[in-house]
Amino acid sequence: MTTGRQIFTTLEANGTLTVEAQKVTLPEPKGNQVLVKMEAAPINPSDLALLLGPADLENAEYSPGKIVAQMPEPFNTGYKGRHGQRLPVGNEGAGTVIATGDGEMAKALMGQRIACVPGSAYAEYAIADAMMCLPLGDYTAEQGASAFVNPLTALGFTETARAEGQNAIIHLAAASNLGQMLNRICLDDGLKLINIVRKPEQVEFLKGQGAEWVLNSSEPDFMDQLCAAIEATGAYFGFDPIGGGKNSDTMFKAMERVASAKLTEYSRYGSSQPKKMYIYGRLDLSPTILTPSYGFGWTLAGWLLFPFMQQAGMKTVMRMRQRVLSELTTTFASHYKRRVNLDEMLTKEAVLDYSAMKTGEKYLVTPQG
Repeated sequence: MTTGRQIFTTLEANGTLTVEAQKVTLPEPKGNQVLVKMEAAPINPSDLALLLGPADLENAEYSPGKIVAQMPEPFNTGYKGRHGQRLPVGNEGAGTVIATGDGEMAKALMGQRIACVPGSAYAEYAIADAMMCLPLGDYTAEQGASAFVNPLTALGFTETARAEGQNAIIHLAAASNLGQMLNRICLDDGLKLINIVRKPEQVEFLKGQGAEWVLNSSEPDFMDQLCAAIEATGAYFGFDPIGGGKNSDTMFKAMERVASAKLTEYSRYGSSQPKKMYIYGRLDLSPTILTPSYGFGWTLAGWLLFPFMQQAGMKTVMRMRQRVLSELTTTFASHYKRRVNLDEMLTKEAVLDYSAMKTGEKYLVTPQG
């Protein structure tokens, strides 16, 4: 048995959210499980949804290793399924395997530094499935901490595009860590990419990384620029991590404007050009607003990494994982604003900072620190 501290999040029916570092005793790993001494774990937007959600963090009570906040309505009712459950957090991370089950795949990892997806990475120790472990070789835990979610998501976008017959992609919030990876992949693989950002410095940053199409949605002629980029690339397909508001709606309108301009005769139904946007995040928790005025050949869908991996199959996933490992410090390099231990992670200063999910300001948790 191994004892260590671990972060848990609990939401009660009355809306009280408690996030706390607690001591737990982990069972011995079985079968193809491995016990990992966690050394580094990133705080991704997908982690924040479970860790904190839209709780009132400004007025929360902060004490050493603990946060008590209120979850406002309608979100508390919307999270009814998790009421009363003490849930571990931290999708991915990296560390060293210190014990294994008796499965051959697990035993082969003994003593190795690995990247893994335990779902409980904000902890001194975690149990992970050997199938979801990536041996890091000479890479450090910090280099490998973000080896799964963002790299495989970015690669998943390009795999999805090709599977659907697309060679051009629109990506919103494109200056993010994931967006930078997607840009590098598209440049290497010959895919056209329209990067949508909100600030002029983000435009310059991505262009400095070789991006050809980078548009600032805050500019007054953004729609004209977007239509010109769609015309040049043929991008009728995109990914939206923002979710709320009219972002995907705007993409559909621009796609239709370009497509309808090519019609040789009037159609009351609009163009027949297929248009598709995937929402893969909720950086904006407000409702997704659609104002259909873009024909009827449009599709709005959701995209999540792990369902994609299940559908893609083991051969495709193994190829993707091998590419991540071979390009871990280049195409898939991650950068961090600040490193915090388990207690520092739960301070008001840190929580208000990383929960803002500002572009380029990712935090890294070092559980052993």
